[in-house]
Amino acid sequence: MRTGVIGLGDMGSGLAKNLLANGFAVTGLDLSPARVSSFEAMGGTAAATPADVGRASDAVFVMVMNGGQVNDVLFGESGLVGALEPGGAIILSATIKPREAREIGAALEGSGLHMIDTPVSGGFPGAQGGTLTMMAAAPDEVLDRFAPVMEAVSANIHRVGTRPGDGQTVKACLQSLIGAQFSATFEAAALAAKAGVPGQVILDVFSTSSAGCGVVNNALEKIIDRQFEGTGSHINTMHKDLTISMSLGEELGVPLHTAAAAMQVFHAGKTKYPNGDNWVCTRVIEEIIGAELHRKTAVSR
Repeated sequence: MRTGVIGLGDMGSGLAKNLLANGFAVTGLDLSPARVSSFEAMGGTAAATPADVGRASDAVFVMVMNGGQVNDVLFGESGLVGALEPGGAIILSATIKPREAREIGAALEGSGLHMIDTPVSGGFPGAQGGTLTMMAAAPDEVLDRFAPVMEAVSANIHRVGTRPGDGQTVKACLQSLIGAQFSATFEAAALAAKAGVPGQVILDVFSTSSAGCGVVNNALEKIIDRQFEGTGSHINTMHKDLTISMSLGEELGVPLHTAAAAMQVFHAGKTKYPNGDNWVCTRVIEEIIGAELHRKTAVSR
């Protein structure tokens, strides 16, 4: 089966890497020449347009930032739809609004193409390591047919529904939780810094307590080592995901008090440090209190 990846950033490059490692031919597209060069060095074939990817593929992962970009890739000039042969699959691995996924699914009706709505979790490490969790929504026969492609990039494939939007809905629920975990970790780290507790102590205790988990432990590691950029978890992505969670809550009339607070923490971090990664939100709080959490000590500013 021939595969394609549109969007070769931190996540998409991992998809391409693992597809190639599992023996799939991969055609890829990205606006960044540097990313395209890296993709070609891995053994991939670069394309000039989404249509070129479609003509060379049976299944195409779309890993871009938002719903507008997905629509451009699929339906824009030289778009994927119309170039991908009937029976092919559009694997929507980007995180967008559930409503947008439903609209895309409706627009694809009658095209002869399958849509697998499957946002992912696991971040940069999961994408690069081929251990992503997928929240896949499509009819069982479609998921069965394209399972080998999805298994090449994922350690856990959950069948969460059959309709476009079902996967995105589950992802929005997940991100509301992860956002809250992040913001609580940032605040706890700042509290420890102000109290003079070394970062290693906090990490040791948190990671072996009932609060310890991948989200918390990884965030603390980055904070106490002061790694606020270039870790593969740009703040723009989580900020965008939380806007999706909040939008779904508004649409359904569900109060999301904790997710709303997390949204404001990330909004502050993105405004002050637009080039930072998720953990840079901690720096905003540290600047207010005049203390920083380092691995061996807490430092007064």
